[in-house]
Amino acid sequence: MGSQTSDTTIPLGAALQALPPPACAETAQNFLSDLDTAARRQGADDRLSAALAAPNTAEALSSMAAGSQHLRDWMLRDPARLTKVLGRDLDGTIRQSASDLAADMAAATRIADAMLALRRHKSVVAPAVVRLSTGMIALIAETSALADRTVSAAIDWLLAHHARDGRFFPADPAQPSRDSGLIVLAMGKHGARELNVSSDIDLILFYERRPERFGDGEDLSTFYVRLARDLIRLMQERTGDGYVFRTDLRLRPDPSATPLAISLAGALQYYESLGQNWERAAMIKARPCAGDIPAGERFITEIAPFIWRKYLDFASIADTHAMKRQIHQHKGHGAIAVAGHNIKLGRGGIREIEFFAQTQQLIGGGRNPDLRVRSTLEALERLSAAGWFGQDVVADLSAAYRRLRTIEHRIQYIADEQRQTLPTENDDLESFARLSGYADRQSFEAALTDTMRVVQRHYARLFERQDELGTDCGSLVFVGDSNDPETLETLSGLGFSRPEDVSDIVRAWHYGRYPALRSQRGRQLLTELIPQILTTFASSANADGAIIGFDGFLRRLPAGVQIFSLLKARPGLLKLLARILSSAPRLAETLSARPQLFDAMIDNDLLARQPEPPEIAAALAAALGEARGFEDVLDRARIFAKEQTVLIGTRILSGELPAEAAGESFSNVADAVIAELFHAVSVQMRAAHGQLEGGAFAVLAMGRLGSREMTATSDLDLLFVYDPGEAEESDGPKRLPVAVYYARLAQALI
Repeated sequence: MGSQTSDTTIPLGAALQALPPPACAETAQNFLSDLDTAARRQGADDRLSAALAAPNTAEALSSMAAGSQHLRDWMLRDPARLTKVLGRDLDGTIRQSASDLAADMAAATRIADAMLALRRHKSVVAPAVVRLSTGMIALIAETSALADRTVSAAIDWLLAHHARDGRFFPADPAQPSRDSGLIVLAMGKHGARELNVSSDIDLILFYERRPERFGDGEDLSTFYVRLARDLIRLMQERTGDGYVFRTDLRLRPDPSATPLAISLAGALQYYESLGQNWERAAMIKARPCAGDIPAGERFITEIAPFIWRKYLDFASIADTHAMKRQIHQHKGHGAIAVAGHNIKLGRGGIREIEFFAQTQQLIGGGRNPDLRVRSTLEALERLSAAGWFGQDVVADLSAAYRRLRTIEHRIQYIADEQRQTLPTENDDLESFARLSGYADRQSFEAALTDTMRVVQRHYARLFERQDELGTDCGSLVFVGDSNDPETLETLSGLGFSRPEDVSDIVRAWHYGRYPALRSQRGRQLLTELIPQILTTFASSANADGAIIGFDGFLRRLPAGVQIFSLLKARPGLLKLLARILSSAPRLAETLSARPQLFDAMIDNDLLARQPEPPEIAAALAAALGEARGFEDVLDRARIFAKEQTVLIGTRILSGELPAEAAGESFSNVADAVIAELFHAVSVQMRAAHGQLEGGAFAVLAMGRLGSREMTATSDLDLLFVYDPGEAEESDGPKRLPVAVYYARLAQALI
């Protein structure tokens, strides 16, 4: 796989690795001819000829050009620069370029000037490109340092720009970020100083409220959101001079519902109450890289209890592995191969090594601060030293990590894109194998396959006791702010007509916006249920409607742990719920308002048959018997009637009750409720007004109740008749005439 030297003080040309020549000698000759022609145009042909005469140089550059169109174009675009790079040491180049950047940014008065200065400094990446064959460790360190310098320079320039406008008052005009309260966290590989040569950089922006830094009436949220937008423009907008780094701010808390920059108080509240295990894993690598560095370090210290739990947190290992299983859920997906294999996300890839380290850091880091490191390689060493596994595991995974990361860098420089997928065509794979230092495609495939099998073996041992999560349907990933393309394919294949909407809905559940999802246990249970929910709902009559209905169901639930546990234990209940949500939205609304109805729904005997009128009357009498006062009687009667209506609807949907027989069932419930309420109202009337000797009162059912053909939404058409008997008034404490007595009785019943 090539030398791992990280010496940056020798000329780069002298450090080039000997690479096998391109498979086609004509390709190599054509490139060298084109390079010579370009050098002649610049008057640099003599210096280039001298550089190419050095050992390995012409062959290495030809193989690079054959394997990477981006490298070929870069070398042909400016042979004079290439010649200069080959003769320089990297450390001296970086020092001089950093000095030039500081001067250029200080002189920049327009954002276009600042953009140009940053892009010129990006040219220090050019030596790192030539070092591509000489050391992965040096390459990631140099690229990460470049990202730090450019982000820091951009932040300082933006704050200085606002200071000139009188909107910001820095503590130190020469260093506007100092004591500003602006926290810029580098995440992922940038945070761990493991940045790829063509990576996006993941940043999170928080701010402490420092009123003394702003003019009267300045809205800090608006100020920092604008600054974040300008930062993205400075870093990633493509101009004639290219771009600096593609910049992503979507690892912040709940990115679809929060601004680009978040107040520190709001961020801490989120992590304390709603933070998820995948965010804990992400925060392992978080590092203040720009802005107010001391404030950023204080934040990392303050958030440590969220990341590092005092107790052995074995729940995190399941959650983190769940992320990996969601990436390749169905059997055989991502099987070890070479052509077209994703060396980051595929089986035996980089992500498995990272998860191998991170999960064990999360479990043990609360009690052992030595495990709280950002670098993957350092984490492996410290975990081994703490007794989590042997040195043989460290040796295997560290060597595999270096090899896979080196290949990842080379993949990305095929076209200067953030990608991790190997070429699929044999000819392209042949060229790439030679770029990677192998004599041919076959030897490259054999070595890479062995490496990935070693990784998979260790990873499988770590998670071998974890239950399978998901289905055979495909990838289901719902983290971050953007839709995963493979997940959209899976959802579409399942039968959802609007997979983007479904993905947005499911992803929002992870952020705990509903009362039922505010507890960590509730979110964990729902996460485990998501694959089952999606496949079950997809098979319903209206897949998209069922998911939308379930979202509304969750929104109205007061709590979720018991319901989610029940659905997990009773898959049949989930299927029944899917039928309700897809075809009976009013019934679903009642269920979410009264989740206790699930207790009745899990009773198969209760669902399998419609109770007879005496059973309904006895159940209602028992419910009303516990009432405390007349108003409580009325409330309990309403609840009972609604619950019975839901159960009847559920019996219809489950096929246990024919639709044509439902009228009888609804009518039986109405009869029982009317009878019990009439009894309760009569007791109240007798207590207040006595009774009418010899009188009688009857309730006649009319319309659909009279014909016993009621529906779930039918009104009650009733007719009240009475026989006054011989009395002229009631005999109670507050006597009423006959007509008034029975009128009030009717009104109370209504």
